[in-house]
Amino acid sequence: MICAVLAAAGVPAHAQWLGYLPPGTPLTAEGKADMTAKAPRTPWDTPDLTGTYHIARTARDIAARAETKGLSPVESYTANIFRDIKPEEIPETEAGKKVRLARTGNGKRADPSVFCLPMGIPLNNTFNEVTKFVQAKNILMILFEVDGTYRQVYLDGRKLPEDPSPAWMGYSTGHWEGDTLVVETAGFNDKSWLDMAGHSHSEQLHVTERYHRRDFGHLDVEVTLNDPVMYSKPFKIQFTHTLLPDSDILESYCNENEKDRQHLGLN
Repeated sequence: MICAVLAAAGVPAHAQWLGYLPPGTPLTAEGKADMTAKAPRTPWDTPDLTGTYHIARTARDIAARAETKGLSPVESYTANIFRDIKPEEIPETEAGKKVRLARTGNGKRADPSVFCLPMGIPLNNTFNEVTKFVQAKNILMILFEVDGTYRQVYLDGRKLPEDPSPAWMGYSTGHWEGDTLVVETAGFNDKSWLDMAGHSHSEQLHVTERYHRRDFGHLDVEVTLNDPVMYSKPFKIQFTHTLLPDSDILESYCNENEKDRQHLGLN
């Protein structure tokens, strides 16, 4: 059921302004965007992350999708954030296990997205929809096609709030380490899921993201999650966003055509 719902929900509609290449796009001899060209830089001499991206499919993802005849989610971090870790090595605490089993014990995926609530982090990053980065000198805006969700990453030197009001997307600040943008996020509520398998987090979750645009067409991402309540040690995931040089995000509102709840008996 989880895979079927994800496969239906995760079909990307890349397409506003389809076919338009912005001025300054590096081109190949054939006139297409040169995805391996040098990464662009800002006037203040940092890498420019601006662009519309889609999470890259790995060979493993493609094989899983073929094996299940399209029912496997393209991004398996969405299905299981611990896909790279042996089951016996998952650092889940008893508290984390208790919450996960309570969420999934009846076999129904009643995660927040079923009710058109935010997916949170890292699901917004790994889900099969497009993401748009808009970078200015003192702030990075991250826009998600999923239900029009957004994040603000402040680059002006401020510290994370000491006593924040818990939020779905948390509070984010960033700084540059060479050509890598390091983003620290905290101040989450405990309502979102880390994946569709029900892995949880507490309000003590702290997320560190490292963004490195290695060339014009590829943005490498490393995400470290640290939650001492639900996990005995920090763990990380890694993936790549591929630039969609001639496309953009569409508006998308969950409640406009929501069909999950009636099939899951959650009305």
